[in-house]
Amino acid sequence: MSAGRSTGRRPNIVVMMTDDHAVPAIGAYGSVINRTPAVDRLAAEGMRFHNAFCTNAICSPARATLLTGTYSHVNGMTTLEQPGQKFDARQPSFPEMLQAAGYQTAIIGKWHLGHGGVSDPCGFDHWEVLPEHGQYHDPSFLTVDGETKYTGYVTDIITDLALNWLDGRDPDRPFALLIQHKAPHRAFEPAERHRHLYEQDHIPVPATLHDDYANRAAAAADARMRMSDLEAQDLKSPVPDGLSEREEREWRYQRYIKEYLRVIAGLDENVGRVLHYLDVSGLAADTAVAYTSDHGFYLGEHGWFDKRFMYEPSLRIPLVVRWPGVVEPGSSCDELVANVDYAQTLLDLAGVPAHERMQGRSLLPLLRGERQDDWRDAVYYRYFEHLDVCHGVQANYGIRTRTHKLIHYPGHGSGQVGASPETRPPQWELFDLERDPYELHNRYDDPAYAQVAEDLTARLTALQLHYLDTPEHLSTKEPR
Repeated sequence: MSAGRSTGRRPNIVVMMTDDHAVPAIGAYGSVINRTPAVDRLAAEGMRFHNAFCTNAICSPARATLLTGTYSHVNGMTTLEQPGQKFDARQPSFPEMLQAAGYQTAIIGKWHLGHGGVSDPCGFDHWEVLPEHGQYHDPSFLTVDGETKYTGYVTDIITDLALNWLDGRDPDRPFALLIQHKAPHRAFEPAERHRHLYEQDHIPVPATLHDDYANRAAAAADARMRMSDLEAQDLKSPVPDGLSEREEREWRYQRYIKEYLRVIAGLDENVGRVLHYLDVSGLAADTAVAYTSDHGFYLGEHGWFDKRFMYEPSLRIPLVVRWPGVVEPGSSCDELVANVDYAQTLLDLAGVPAHERMQGRSLLPLLRGERQDDWRDAVYYRYFEHLDVCHGVQANYGIRTRTHKLIHYPGHGSGQVGASPETRPPQWELFDLERDPYELHNRYDDPAYAQVAEDLTARLTALQLHYLDTPEHLSTKEPR
């Protein structure tokens, strides 16, 4: 039993959220392409969630969901922060509620929910955040007092600022610190010390790198996020002459993945710095530490980069939690959880009742290793931005159970800010995740799956209504 548990003191909380850190690039999740010793240490000393998912695979909405414990259509952040859509940071959030309960609160790093007026961070005693995505080298940070520019590498600087805040906190009060990294967001720029990492290595190619998008909805083939869509800023070298289409795709993948993994190397080092600080300061025993990402990312799967689709690589996120005296070291959890659960969980850790508006469920019983017979058996996902300017991904939503996934492309963007006015014919995809884990064969029109499709459609509709969302497939009266 830790000192924090024996004295009854409420735990300190540290949440490290990254941007685009995909599960296959974490050693503790079985990576075959890199090592992440610091995150792996956290997993060895805590719990690893194997079925954690995001509810909207794009940056700003994921951050709004983390703070508010609500889906995008409820918190108002359906797509990227942009003119015409302002995030109201004054709405109920877990930092504000912890602050009201006596916690010292701070956020350092990426905010990406707008700046000025109602969009400035709220509920934090201290905030120092990047403008929009920020810069990897010599970044500027925004504070309540204005803008400050630092010299150095952003991942190191975010950690420096976070540890500096910990040094200056009131030691007699618990704290909640959000360390939100820019890394490993594209375009990848590694620290100078990692610039040549993996240079002589051949990174294993994902099984679906050469996907031809057959047997799926047209939305997959139409998206502009293939290896051939990578730009000069990604490749940092001209494509060699004389390569076949397949060879060029593999060459582009090697350039892409190595830069990504170099950025991950700097990120993992800084996770290690935070863990070391907690150790030497005597805070580790009284501090719950979580590591996660805003959403997944395509590391060449389906021949893609970026996110947005509901396929597994962008839907699945890492979640590792260490809480000495409560979470069993080296444990794991296979229940279906989502980032909409985070706010209620963090409040529950601190003994603060969740706001009635929150739509997730506390993970605290799972962290304690308690069996939950009434746990959810499906998660709901929705990406709102239709035919985005960068990658042309269609709006999509769906339901994922343990064994199947049903995805709907309504063909329009529900009129939200940033949506293209173009429309597409509505489409459906159904994947049998047990027989087809790579999601290569759409079974929606397969007679053998007719009952599965009907059942999942009914469950999807019920979930949307439960979460106060609109089932677009009902309003258009699309035939089965």
